[in-house]
Amino acid sequence: MVGNHTLTKFVLLGITDSQFAQVPLFGLFLLIYIFTLVGNIGIMFLVWAVPSLHTPMYFFLTHFSFTDICYSTVISPKMLVDLLSENKTISFAGCVMQFHGFAFFATAECHLLAVMAYDRYIAIHNPLLHMVVISRCICQRLVAASYLVAFLSAIVYTICTFGGSFCGPNQIDHFFCDASPVLKLVCSDTHSSEIVISITVAINAVGTGMVILLSYICILHTVLRTNSAGSRSRAFNTCASHLMAISLFYGTIFFMYLQPASSHGSLDKVVSVFYTLVTPMLNPLIYSLRNKEVKDALVKSRRKVLSHW
Repeated sequence: MVGNHTLTKFVLLGITDSQFAQVPLFGLFLLIYIFTLVGNIGIMFLVWAVPSLHTPMYFFLTHFSFTDICYSTVISPKMLVDLLSENKTISFAGCVMQFHGFAFFATAECHLLAVMAYDRYIAIHNPLLHMVVISRCICQRLVAASYLVAFLSAIVYTICTFGGSFCGPNQIDHFFCDASPVLKLVCSDTHSSEIVISITVAINAVGTGMVILLSYICILHTVLRTNSAGSRSRAFNTCASHLMAISLFYGTIFFMYLQPASSHGSLDKVVSVFYTLVTPMLNPLIYSLRNKEVKDALVKSRRKVLSHW
């Protein structure tokens, strides 16, 4: 899977080399990670526990929360340990596994976002046929297809990133094993690898991005034809918040992976923090807690818990 190499480990230089900033950053990122876990696990449990949420939208949302947890967990624990540790090394195999896990779950999230957008379009455009078009079997197939495409894409990313020869420096100027800083350490020519990575990212990100964009355009077109001003207002608010989160995620992905490795700089670490740490924390708030069905389910669950005390 990987090419010839003499390195057995890498050194992650981290977010900053300032000793004074590392402890505050540790506290901040630990809180973000905890909120990410609590928010996403809470959504998954709520959907499982409340029968009224057993719909296609929330079925997709549980998998979306699962990928948020996973790809944040692939990055955050190691980064938190490194902020307080002098030894910031990671084995070659560990670096490969971290990158592959991140690429897999991040790509799966792109496809799940597209599936969720299409599901919302069907639900709003033709609510009477929604459960027929997006049946339980179709839901499972769409999710399985998302994971399959993500897994195959992650293999391509990983082979292109680690398939060269590593015979020189072993310091990765990043807080995790990402493609661009790793490719800078490859001794052999990486031009073809960069092209393949860019093409695969474009197929996944641009393809799913177009599905999302077209779905929301159709949703807005359908909503504008409704007579209820209240319904239009709620739909616009929901679409605006969803598109904001999608824009943040896709904007950072495009910035990071659709430019040559030689163009990357210090801003990459700041951008990476957004899509690896901040976005997974915000998604439960944007996609669920702004939703009336989820708020009602939370109230009912709280009453049920309190009634048993």
